[in-house]
Amino acid sequence: MLRTRTATAAISLLAFAGLCAVPAHAAAPRRLSNAQQQVDAFFSQYLTAANGQNQDQTPLDVRDEYLTAQLNQQLDQYQQTHNADPVFRAQNIPAGWSTQYGGSGAGHTTVILTENWGSGQQTQVWYQVELSDLVIDGLQDAPA
Repeated sequence: MLRTRTATAAISLLAFAGLCAVPAHAAAPRRLSNAQQQVDAFFSQYLTAANGQNQDQTPLDVRDEYLTAQLNQQLDQYQQTHNADPVFRAQNIPAGWSTQYGGSGAGHTTVILTENWGSGQQTQVWYQVELSDLVIDGLQDAPA
């Protein structure tokens, strides 16, 4: 009888494990490219600074760390012209974001950052990253 209970328990355990197993065709966790990691790190730090949750850095400090001086000047102009945060491209702060690879060429790669808003809407912002040193030297609204 002990053998039967043990066998039944073993069969039940195997059946349960089979139900919980991840199918072979399930997607593995996505590995971000170096450029995506750079944009993700920038955006995360910028969001934390914009929320006032980083005692050591302001949003401008984060921009200085990750962006070229020329891009910083362009973003200052964007802010004045649009009366909106030049990185978020809005007057409020997104609830979340994701990145995806947008292509490479001429020593740069494009990273598409999708901002997720509390309303359920999304905004895409395209980043250009220098491949040689991963400095962000372009940031623009998604092409129409």
